[in-house]
Amino acid sequence: QVQLVESGGGLVQPGGSLRLSCAASGFTFSTYAMRWYRQAPGKERELVATISAGGSTNYADSMKGRFTISRDNAKNMVYLQMNSLKPEDTAMYYCNTYLSRTGDNYWGPGTQVTVSS
Repeated sequence: QVQLVESGGGLVQPGGSLRLSCAASGFTFSTYAMRWYRQAPGKERELVATISAGGSTNYADSMKGRFTISRDNAKNMVYLQMNSLKPEDTAMYYCNTYLSRTGDNYWGPGTQVTVSS
């Protein structure tokens, strides 16, 4: 079955960096777009970044220039490099994919990122 498992979250000071990882299994990873979302307490889940099967990337405006999404199709992994972190980046970060063959969205359990001094 489809599984997405995030890792790499933690506590970091403002201005610091973190690299999130998402391990994917149960589908043909290289043929699907992957996304990172985040959800802060009391707020709706928001799209952070998308990487297509071909490697094209898109970012939410507030993340442009600070976050970088990448993928390693040989390892079935997707990453989110986050630099210049701000307190407002504090959230649970989720890995996501939509599989057209099933018509379903799939989510990992999330990894917590806390930016605080």
